[in-house]
Amino acid sequence: MATFLHRLGLGAHRHRLVVVVVWLLVLVGTGVSAATLSGKTISTFDIPGQESTTALKLIDERFGTGGGGAGAQVVLQAPGEEQITTPANAQALAGVVAELGALPGVASATNPLDPGAPTVSADQRAAYSSLTYAAQAPEITDAQREALLDVVADARAQGFQAEVTGEATVPVTEVGGIGEVVGVVAALVVLGITYGSLVAAGMNLLTAVVGVGIGALGVTTLTGFVDLQSTTPILAVMLGLAVGIDYALFIFTRFRTELLRHREPEEPLDVGKAVAVAVGTAGSAVLTAGTTVVIALAGLSVAGIPFLTEMGLAAAATVVIAVLVALTLVPAVLSYVGPKALPPSARRAVTHRGGRHVAFATDTERGLFRHWGRTVTRHRWPSLVVAVLALGVIALPVFSMQTSLDQPPAPGSTQARATQILSDRFGPGVTGPLVVLVDGPDAVARGNAVTAEAGTLPGVALATPAQPNPTGTAALVTVIPITSPQSEETSDLVKALRARLAADPAGDTRAYVTGATAVSVDVTAKLADELPVYLVLVVGLAFVLLVLVFRSILVPVVGVLGFLLTIGVSLGATTAVFQWGWLKDLVLSDTTGPLLSLAPIIVVGILFGLAMDYQVFLVSRMHEAHAHGTEPRQAVVTGFRQAAPVVLAAAAIMFAVFAGFVPEGDATLKPIAFALAIGILADAVVVRMVAVPAALALLGGAAWWLPRWLHWLPTLDVEGAALERGAPTPRAGRSPAGSAGAGPAPTRS
Repeated sequence: MATFLHRLGLGAHRHRLVVVVVWLLVLVGTGVSAATLSGKTISTFDIPGQESTTALKLIDERFGTGGGGAGAQVVLQAPGEEQITTPANAQALAGVVAELGALPGVASATNPLDPGAPTVSADQRAAYSSLTYAAQAPEITDAQREALLDVVADARAQGFQAEVTGEATVPVTEVGGIGEVVGVVAALVVLGITYGSLVAAGMNLLTAVVGVGIGALGVTTLTGFVDLQSTTPILAVMLGLAVGIDYALFIFTRFRTELLRHREPEEPLDVGKAVAVAVGTAGSAVLTAGTTVVIALAGLSVAGIPFLTEMGLAAAATVVIAVLVALTLVPAVLSYVGPKALPPSARRAVTHRGGRHVAFATDTERGLFRHWGRTVTRHRWPSLVVAVLALGVIALPVFSMQTSLDQPPAPGSTQARATQILSDRFGPGVTGPLVVLVDGPDAVARGNAVTAEAGTLPGVALATPAQPNPTGTAALVTVIPITSPQSEETSDLVKALRARLAADPAGDTRAYVTGATAVSVDVTAKLADELPVYLVLVVGLAFVLLVLVFRSILVPVVGVLGFLLTIGVSLGATTAVFQWGWLKDLVLSDTTGPLLSLAPIIVVGILFGLAMDYQVFLVSRMHEAHAHGTEPRQAVVTGFRQAAPVVLAAAAIMFAVFAGFVPEGDATLKPIAFALAIGILADAVVVRMVAVPAALALLGGAAWWLPRWLHWLPTLDVEGAALERGAPTPRAGRSPAGSAGAGPAPTRS
């Protein structure tokens, strides 16, 4: 692998103009396709084969587009101590309902004062009208939402406290915002400090932006052909930006190291050789690390949930592009940058002066990291125990983690005020009604029986009379729970209602339980069942990959156990902040409650790939030192000193990128971004900088042991040993510095 990548880097150096032009054309092409072919993202979640999803499709068929479009609830509360049913208020209410029914895109609007309607509160202080749009939420335009808000504002002008909630009122989250800007600026600062050169920092960031731009624009183009969740492009940008910067950082750093190596006095500065060796060595680690990320993200498809599969594959495709950019565009750019990638003092040291070059030490002594590595390996037992205990304490809240698709609205919003009025006047369950679809020849009679049966179940506040379709072949019964949509009691009610209806079939007529709350229950249960399966599969595949990389059994075990600690800390801290409300003001969180059902499995997938990145980059240098005959404990210190600064810089960049999305205020993305930021921080600073070197120092030479019966496994050569034995001598070529083509790499330390 190292030899192939060495040749790839050399080819990118020789044909740098072609490589740069091709990538720019790809960027422009994806931009044009995104502008002309893209569609809208969706915000609905469903799983084929689930009862709730099947019922929603049947509602569309039996009741037409008005049966399954996006919904909204307009809540009206009478002024002062008045009742909503007084003649004057009733007349004003009827006028508001008429305006709502005439809104563009609205298929129907219920009148709370119709006989039998359960939409007037018991104290007659408030009422609500349920709107159903002809289209799903992503197809509702901003103009249609504004028209709805205008009617609500008119109702306020008449003296009502008028508010509106529902999926039809929430705009679809779009890519682009302060999160990306904060992440890019923070990355530029970290890169500038790391490199000591604005040219190097700018070029590193530029190549990453090209990669993430292509990935994000490609995902945007897909929205014209596939229904993608609204969070998918954002996750792709967030992850693509982070790994793109990091992968370029590793190759840039190795390139600078090769430029600063000792050379013979008359030997010219060979940029081409430095480029080729950087890609052959650091590029091997980039390819291996990128493969683990892709495995983790593509592995989301094992859950069998289409929208989760699409998220994983879209993010994985972005990572693949980031790897290709790092292995081709980055070396091409490095060929143009040459010695300008170095800080000014080092650049002067390698500048040609009178036919001679000034030698510059490659592996300068890094006092802080050398001392850190020696301290951790000398006091390995205390270091390991303290690290594990500290992470374990932070991870404890994960055992209380709750998840739901139904997320509370932002405090102070019209949605939050509407929800509060509904809860106060009608009970918490009215904000998450269950819908029973009765389908079959006896739908009306069976529907009336369902109303009676549902009303006897514990936890039911109200079951409405059956509402048949025009042909009488289907009917809808609305069941209002006593408890809120996020509560365990409501989830239990869904199960109890299904069990009761299934136990009393009526010939060819069947009853389905659906509605937003039932969909949330189904998706949450499915994700909870699939998470352990996904975790075992992904960890197993990556374990095999790490065995091939390091030809060791215990190093992958250490890496996987460290990852489990990382996941515990990430989800534990997120539970404490966003579910319990601890320190929520520090992250500008306005709400508390169950985490989004998708969050745990997405966080596991992304963090696993990134944690294995750090494991590969850090341990490969330790393995390299050990392979050169260094004593096991000293090999850990040597590898740590060489790799730790780069790993910490990479982690700082990823932390900044993920943390940049936390203050945005998007309730769906905020906990995921926070979990990823905390996970990266814990993994890089505690797991990889303390626990892993301490554990490897404890294992000693046994860390690199591979059973004899596994010696047949192929060698991936991440450290580039083949280059030390002598890479194939390439044809002579000229570099920007006027050097000859790259030959065999020098012996690596």
